[in-house]
Amino acid sequence: MAIVAKETEQLVTIYCDGACKGNPGPGGWGAVLMYNEHQKDIYGYEPMTTNNRMELTAAIKALAVIKKAIRIRIYTDSSYLRDGITKWSKNWIKTGWKQGKIKNQDLWQELLTLTEGKEIEWHWVKGHSGNRWNDYADALANKAIETSKSSISNKEF
Repeated sequence: MAIVAKETEQLVTIYCDGACKGNPGPGGWGAVLMYNEHQKDIYGYEPMTTNNRMELTAAIKALAVIKKAIRIRIYTDSSYLRDGITKWSKNWIKTGWKQGKIKNQDLWQELLTLTEGKEIEWHWVKGHSGNRWNDYADALANKAIETSKSSISNKEF
């Protein structure tokens, strides 16, 4: 069940997901952002990518939409995303990214830049388990693949 901010609470709730038809293959990412009674859906497509890149991209694109200093709660079904941002990245930074070949380093660095100065809670949810908003983010990611389209507005959230 989604936790949506109360009218007086300054909180954006994000559900994000990535999908890939083949790995690597055509991929999509999707995110739904919720703030009070407002909802913003964004999604995008990459012709040749991996599922993990799409998981990271979903979080990146969602965070890029938020311009205000506001609390953020992110839900993902990707342990790779959640563990990378909350655990592994600290050591990557500490060692100057010299631990060997870090997959998707470009996206990790972009994500870390977007998280700077933001109060973010990262939560893992089991994928394809009936969580309404996680299923919706997954549907957006798959819609992007099926239609080979992206939908991101520059309107601030």
